[in-house]
Amino acid sequence: MRIGLLASNPDLYSNRRIMEAGAERSHRMTFLDVRQCYMKLDADEPEVHYRDGRILNNLDAVIPRIRPSQTFYGCALTRHFESLNVFALNGSAAISQSRDKLFSLQLLQQSGLTIPTSGFANSPVDTNELIEMVGGAPLVVKLLEGTQGRGVVLAETRKAGESVINAFKSLKANLLVQEFIREAEGRDLRLFVIDSRVVASIQREAAPGEFRANLHQGGSASVVKVTREEKRLAVKAAKVLGLRVAGVDIIRSRKGPLLLEVNSSPGLEGIESATRKDVAGAMIMSIEKALKWRPAMIGEGVQGGCDTD
Repeated sequence: MRIGLLASNPDLYSNRRIMEAGAERSHRMTFLDVRQCYMKLDADEPEVHYRDGRILNNLDAVIPRIRPSQTFYGCALTRHFESLNVFALNGSAAISQSRDKLFSLQLLQQSGLTIPTSGFANSPVDTNELIEMVGGAPLVVKLLEGTQGRGVVLAETRKAGESVINAFKSLKANLLVQEFIREAEGRDLRLFVIDSRVVASIQREAAPGEFRANLHQGGSASVVKVTREEKRLAVKAAKVLGLRVAGVDIIRSRKGPLLLEVNSSPGLEGIESATRKDVAGAMIMSIEKALKWRPAMIGEGVQGGCDTD
């Protein structure tokens, strides 16, 4: 098959592994910088162009790996490929709603999935009630546009919480306040879900003096055995948001497992390094399954084919 990887940096571990995994399974992989793609909207001949002059309408599938800062354009591009009947491993609508932290939490809680108690308001006048809503200090303040642990602040005291919330609001930033799960002790779980199945899982632990377990913030990863309830929670979260591939972050609490976040472009380095599992290969196999692709039989004279029967 002809598979395009929609991303920004070909040298990132995750992108290199996906390109390698596809090539190992005899697919023609093409790295496509999201910023260098542009679209022709036309009722008769819609097209996707690349800046080197190529027209990309002949792709069988695309794998969107879109940076948060490029969500709007990346989703528009993915949606255009979908309109051309190019299969997207994660669809544009699913990516859009997973990137909206508030909307995704609303969808998850509407489906009965457990999340940390959270508060959201528009006016600084509501600061005290927001803090009370999540059980008081300590509490976590999250920018809705943050990613990889950036824009997340732990307020140890009520006074600190008021200061952080009001400072963010003075900048007209959208934020969530969330209860702090002290018993987690700076640890969370990352479950990698593909096609409604947990294919790998790790425990992430915050660096000394840090409360965020994100690997980008210096955290460490180790293999962990997850429970049936944690797997069920991760699989259902991915399904609720419409994601075929998702990194689901869960925290263990006295109340049971709680959903922190669902990532539509989860990184591969930490989870592949810790578990030694070929997660990138599983992503390619998901595309094969969706498009009913099968390797060519010996003697057919071609590398692969797409079974359209």
